[in-house]
Amino acid sequence: MKDLDIVEVLRHSRHDWLNRLQLIKGNLDLNKIDRAKEIIDEIVIDTQQESKLSNLQMPMFASLLLKSNWDQPHFQLEFEVLSDGDFIKIDDALLTNWTKSLFLHLNQAIEVFGENHLSITIDPQIDGARFFFDFSGIIIKSELIEQFLSESQGPELVHEVKEFSENELALEVFMPFLKRG
Repeated sequence: MKDLDIVEVLRHSRHDWLNRLQLIKGNLDLNKIDRAKEIIDEIVIDTQQESKLSNLQMPMFASLLLKSNWDQPHFQLEFEVLSDGDFIKIDDALLTNWTKSLFLHLNQAIEVFGENHLSITIDPQIDGARFFFDFSGIIIKSELIEQFLSESQGPELVHEVKEFSENELALEVFMPFLKRG
């Protein structure tokens, strides 16, 4: 199974890189040098963020985010890691499962053909990590999200709704570092 996952990731990665190279080439062919440079700059920033994410000692969560735009058909995901440092271990499985469930509920609650975007900001702190989930798009079944949020809080993962409307969902999630023992 693991070999199939690797083949699938490589297939998607090649496809993404080919698309990006075609964008650069197309802009160069049209003599749009500035736009080609902008695309290259975007690639550099994305690659730096992917590297930061991969260094967080959260392999399951990193894998989920890195593959998300291939797996989540109804919203586009972007993420930012605010620190270059490594985390002290947090509960990777808990965060990953919670986030998968959030993605599932979002996919069921939003307008399928809308301009839906989810941004995740990861902020390591002294005693744990904060995760900011900011969704913008069209939410047509808010009750699904409300139910998920009411059932998904505990001492290891605390979330606070900052904004919730038919066009926006902003959540702040805090996870304490695991105790060393």
